[in-house]
Amino acid sequence: MQKLEVFGANKLKGEINISGSKNASLPILAASLLSSKKIYLKNLPKVKDIETMINLLKSLGSKIKFEKKILIIDNSSQNKKFASYNLVKTMRAGILVLGPLLAKFGNAKVSLPGGCAIGTRPVNIHLKALSKLGVKYKIVQGYVHANAPKGLIGSKIRFSKISVGATENLIIASCFAKGKTILSNCAIEPEIKDLVSFLKKMGCKIEWIKKRSIKIIGVNHTNEISYSVMFDRIEAGTYLVAAAVTEGNLKVKNIKPSVIKTETEILKKIGSKIIIKKKEIQIIGKKKIKGMRIKTAPYPGFPTDLQAQIMVLLCKANINSQIKEDIFENRFMHVAELNRMGAQISIKGNQASIKGNTIFKSAELMATDLRASVSLILAALAADGKSIINRIYHLDRGYENLEKKLKKVGARIKRIY
Repeated sequence: MQKLEVFGANKLKGEINISGSKNASLPILAASLLSSKKIYLKNLPKVKDIETMINLLKSLGSKIKFEKKILIIDNSSQNKKFASYNLVKTMRAGILVLGPLLAKFGNAKVSLPGGCAIGTRPVNIHLKALSKLGVKYKIVQGYVHANAPKGLIGSKIRFSKISVGATENLIIASCFAKGKTILSNCAIEPEIKDLVSFLKKMGCKIEWIKKRSIKIIGVNHTNEISYSVMFDRIEAGTYLVAAAVTEGNLKVKNIKPSVIKTETEILKKIGSKIIIKKKEIQIIGKKKIKGMRIKTAPYPGFPTDLQAQIMVLLCKANINSQIKEDIFENRFMHVAELNRMGAQISIKGNQASIKGNTIFKSAELMATDLRASVSLILAALAADGKSIINRIYHLDRGYENLEKKLKKVGARIKRIY
């Protein structure tokens, strides 16, 4: 099994180009199932989750090829409606093919999803909302058997809680529903805005009518389009924190700074110097790091996907800090490993109390999920000596060329096969 070897105590300096967004690419790939015309996608990240979604689309009958870094999707003969457990088990985004398959064919059989073990991520919000479009469903042996006897019919739907996946699934499905659909209490993450931009370019009739409400008028045809996916804001945030943790001086490029304003404001408050330009952010990490209280929240709040990374930085603060995790109930699995490196973090319910002034020590570590994996790398970069990080397949699901990018800015890191 592959491992990462990390030698710490080097300050990161230089430039890192940010890849396309994994979390935007996945729903866009799922939404491509609606179209029978060719779709040309640019700026897809080369990560395992994208490879898995492409294989899922191929299993459904999509013809897909790469030409000069552009993914070309041809669904003119796509006709399968069964999403197998083998392809969905490693990735929660697999459930996103349910909406477009129902919209296109009126029935589908899709495995319940897998992914990181960070919480229950129930699909009941998706299914309850789809039922309001006329979908009948049952769950048998881990599969959702769903059909819409009269096709999808537009409706007014209010999500019981803000859910990124359910918002994406319903937006995609509603594009082919008869008449008008109003979705309210929607998630408004930038990746959802990117999905909407993609669908509008494809010919779907969608408009935001309030901050968290969207109106969709059903259509029955789409356009051939070319689309470039947005940057990965979680990757950008991860490298910004990496620079702060190592007291480095890093330029993070190919981004839209306004999208990660919450994150940069918090890094400023913690003590980093931030210089914002049109498509880049420069961060200069300081020796003095200030403690603070952070709470994860739906966008535009602080993202749960950066909680583990910011925790590493707060371990080095001059006073104690707290993090409240309000999105997933099991997202502190990195804490035990950070404590093995010298951190003093205690958990009570959904709150982590972090003692400051940690001096990280190198260790052999075990990654538990995608973002926990990268938090261990950040701690290892700040520690003296050599750390070994096991189970790094989680990292490959969401970070493109991580070692290569870190090496380029001065990290001593290599993969052991």
